[in-house]
Parts: sequence; structure tokens; C-alpha cells
Amino acid sequence: MSLLPAPPETVALGQSGLSVAPIAWGMWRLAEGGRTAAQAARLVHAALDAGITLLDTADIYGFDGTGGFGDAEALLGEVFATEPGLRGRMVLASKGGIIPPLPYDQSAEYLSAAIDASLRRMQAERIDLYQIHRPDILAHPQEVARTLEDALASGKIGAIGVSNFTIQQIEALARFLDTPLATTQPEVSPLRIDCFENGELDQAMRLGLTPLAWSPLGGGRLLAPESERDRAVAAELDRVGGEQGVSRSVAAYSWLMAHPARIIPIIGSQNAERIAEAGQARTMRWTRQDWYAVLVAARGERLP
Repeated sequence: MSLLPAPPETVALGQSGLSVAPIAWGMWRLAEGGRTAAQAARLVHAALDAGITLLDTADIYGFDGTGGFGDAEALLGEVFATEPGLRGRMVLASKGGIIPPLPYDQSAEYLSAAIDASLRRMQAERIDLYQIHRPDILAHPQEVARTLEDALASGKIGAIGVSNFTIQQIEALARFLDTPLATTQPEVSPLRIDCFENGELDQAMRLGLTPLAWSPLGGGRLLAPESERDRAVAAELDRVGGEQGVSRSVAAYSWLMAHPARIIPIIGSQNAERIAEAGQARTMRWTRQDWYAVLVAARGERLP
């Protein structure tokens, strides 16, 4: 059987001029458990040593329901302060536009202040990729676009993306931007397959957006299946992964990477060994039959 194309060595982030490895590392749990700057630095090194070049964080990472807003960014800033050379080895991505506990705010005043605050916490002069974390229904996309363009012009950010936006919300924001959107960051996994059929990935390919997949292991449910459907998907990943000598999680990452939209899975693990293991996904290969077998298991019914 013929194999699907191998993932490229690097993936362009839209038309931004930035290129990254086909796997990313996310820091939403970086500040948990009182992790020190030295411990955080070991994880950053683990990601870079695994060939990962896109490191993804957000201003709300660290918020535990009562406090901690900005803690992940601040901890990363301590790492940069201790080892300034690390900053130049990565494409740094962050997100903003949420005020705990839940209101979204992308007004010009708040969004401008949020970008400045992220830069201060991370002790950085520039955020390479800045994404709106979740859409603010009360913000006109023209106002959001103008604020982001101002940040681009001032050099505070290098590229613009969105996270958790609908197809229509992406179209609306793109309409008012002079600079093309570079990325979209939806939840995608072998257990969250909506975007394969609802047009999200088709839109990404049409507009030239690079999809960054958050929670590529289904919030951990692929590693600890809870339902019959979870177990069916896990079994297919185990079958294919076992044939190639890789773990279920590696097979899940690779399954996403095989899509022609060039999905970049964001590894959420804060374990150095698991981060290093993820690099094996770059060498795994899929046949169409095996890829669709995972999709059919996730759908719970045959393809039409």
C-alpha cells in the first residue's frame, strides 16, 4: 500500500515568513506544582532538544480559578532572564483576550494592555506569534484588527493568529486585517474530529492558515479511555503504532500531522521524557486505509 507523505522538516506559519518544526510544545501547565525556573528551563531544553521550535503559552495559563493569571508567562520570563540565549532558538507564541474568571475582552484598550503585560512578564521584546485566545462577541472585528495591526507595526508582535474561532469569526476578522492571519488554533484530536468535516480545515487551507491543534490527546482520554468510542480509537492507534514501534500518543500526533492542512499538534506534557518521545511522530508513516480506520473508529460509524 502507498504511504501518505511524510511531514515536512518545517511548516510555514501562514504567510508570516516564520517556519517551525511540525510539532509544538504548550505551557498551559508550566506553572503548576510550584515548578522552579530551573525545572522549567529543563522542559524548555527538552523541547528544543527534541527539535521543537514553536513554544506556545498564554497570559491566562497558570490561572487556577482564584489566582495565578500570568504565572506561566512569568515563569518563562525567569527562564529567559537566566538563559537569554534560549529566546533566539524558538518561535515564541502567546495568546490573550480573556479576563478571569471568564469574560472575554478584545477592546482596543484591553488588548493593547494585554500584549504589553505579556511582554513584561516574559521579559521579551517581541512575541513572534500572538493569537486571540477566544473570540469576544462584543468586540467589532475591525477594532480588533486595528489593535493587532498597531502591535505589528510597533514590532511588539510578529504575526497574528486566532484560537477557538468559528469559520465565520475568522472570515470577519480577516476581512479587516491588512496582514493575513497566520494560524488558527482549534481543539483537534482523534477524539475531536469535527474540524475534518465541518469546513474548518478546508477554510484553513483556502486562506493559508496553519492549524495548531490543542489537546491532541483528547484531554488525556486517549491515554485513559473512558468510553467504548475512546477505547475503539485507542485500539486503532495502538495497532498502527505497534506496527511501527511507537506509543499511542506518538501515533495520535502523527495521525494529525498526516492531514494535508499540515496540522501542528501542541504537546501538552510537562514531562521531559514525554516531550522527547513526541519527536518520533516525525518519522511515522500512514496508509490511507490505516488513517481512515482511526477516523471511522472516532465517528462510530462507517464512512458514507
